[in-house]
Amino acid sequence: MRYSGYILLFIVIFFASCQRYETDESKQIFRYNISEGVSSLDPAFARSLENVSTVGHLFNGLVQMDEELNIQACIAKSWKVLDSGLRYQFVLRSDVYFHDSPVFNSKEDQRVKAKDFVYSLNRLIDPKLLSPGKWVMNSVRRTQSGALDILAVNDSILEINLQHPFPPFLGILSMAYCSVVPEKVILKSDNDFRAHPIGTGPFQFKFWKEGSKLILLKNENYFEQNEAGITLPYLDALAISFTKDEEVSFLKFLKGEIDYLSGLKGSYKDELLDANGKLNSKYKSKIKLVKSPYLNTEYLGFLLSRDSSHLVSNKWIRKAINFGFDRKKMLKYLRNNIGTPAEQGFIPKGLPTYDSTQIGYEFNVDSVNYYLAKAGYTNGKPIPTITLSTTAQYIDLCEYIQHQLKAFGFDIQIEVNQAATNNEMIAFGKKAFFRKSWVADYPDAENYLSLFYSKNFSPNGPNYTHFKNEQFDSLYEEAMKLPSVAQRKELYRKMNQLIIDEAPVVPLFYDEVVRFIPPSISGVGVNPMNILVLKHARKALN
Repeated sequence: MRYSGYILLFIVIFFASCQRYETDESKQIFRYNISEGVSSLDPAFARSLENVSTVGHLFNGLVQMDEELNIQACIAKSWKVLDSGLRYQFVLRSDVYFHDSPVFNSKEDQRVKAKDFVYSLNRLIDPKLLSPGKWVMNSVRRTQSGALDILAVNDSILEINLQHPFPPFLGILSMAYCSVVPEKVILKSDNDFRAHPIGTGPFQFKFWKEGSKLILLKNENYFEQNEAGITLPYLDALAISFTKDEEVSFLKFLKGEIDYLSGLKGSYKDELLDANGKLNSKYKSKIKLVKSPYLNTEYLGFLLSRDSSHLVSNKWIRKAINFGFDRKKMLKYLRNNIGTPAEQGFIPKGLPTYDSTQIGYEFNVDSVNYYLAKAGYTNGKPIPTITLSTTAQYIDLCEYIQHQLKAFGFDIQIEVNQAATNNEMIAFGKKAFFRKSWVADYPDAENYLSLFYSKNFSPNGPNYTHFKNEQFDSLYEEAMKLPSVAQRKELYRKMNQLIIDEAPVVPLFYDEVVRFIPPSISGVGVNPMNILVLKHARKALN
């Protein structure tokens, strides 16, 4: 009993010290809320956007992306692509150290070396770990033992060998999954790495009460500097809360209790934004609005491996649906003009290979009637009912499309499911017509076009429509042999046009990153991946 009392006293003192730190006005403490929560601080499980951003505060990889999605040096200070794209050689910095831990015997023991990346990347494919990120190593060659063909030539040189050329590979290495982790810490029997991480990032772990609070402190030994040679980060700490109620979070933001608000939530979008997506006048002196293209294509998908008699198997019906609603009005009335109508196919605005001149679908009455006639639905012949599967978050969009298509004789029934259930049914081919999003994992149009490559049929890949086209597959495979984005651009355009012509999907809109920040905060920035990067952020003290 006395022992339990000591533990309780320790917890009380610990909570009190965290509270004092958070309210210390002499510290630059950046406060924000994640309503969706964070499920793990282990980069091997950085599947959701919330996990990715949080892990990014704590860890680094070989390379990273800037705000324009260019690949930049990180722990690797330079690299070469050799043997016609089959071998990647990285030269590592010698001044990167894992955060402090009693596991390390010396400063040299704490220094990141090439062997740490050999362990970290092989850990992703460990069947015992069950990392959702194991797919990122699919293009890496395997040795006879089944391990990844990754070699630490010495402490500072790392080589990765691919089984076939894959030009987006550097982009994949910038993902949180590919962060370096310390083997000694993870293998320590009493360590729970998901909840007590040791990384190399600009901030280091202090405290996490799941569903309540996460505290990260400035890494005083961080290796990155600004252009003037000043060590990053500038902030002293991050205080992250997990309030589920978006309205409560919004009110805290207005009162200055949190320093950042992200996304377009129905509870406050009309309060902050006017109909044209601009900040309402009463907030212009109190809030900064930051926007950027977001690599997220919202779409409706058709399952094409159904019986050929099913309505969605008819290409003319799919094209009629694509022409049958006004995307511009949809964004204006339902999203305050946040986003861009998806009228140029599936590749979103924000990627270098997005082509604003490509002709896709926009609302056209004559085109709808033309394709309905080609499908055999003329003179009042009833169109069979089709069910559109979605989640509660997107009911308004689906009802808008339902209403507009009804004018042409379509009978769209909307089925609302829990997000996890809906995703599972789509993955296993149980829904003929469904709403889906595709947020880029890495900044290359291949990531979007892979959804239509026939070897990627779900549930073993992202081809949820089971689209199969020999010409598309041939173009896809040809593109993967070309090392530069500029060389691949025309092939990407042809593939995008094939998707437009065959209509396995109905692109709705290309999303937009929306961030609300008080004037006291600077350096947060914005990027098309919508990842929150805070190593350059500053907070003016009162």
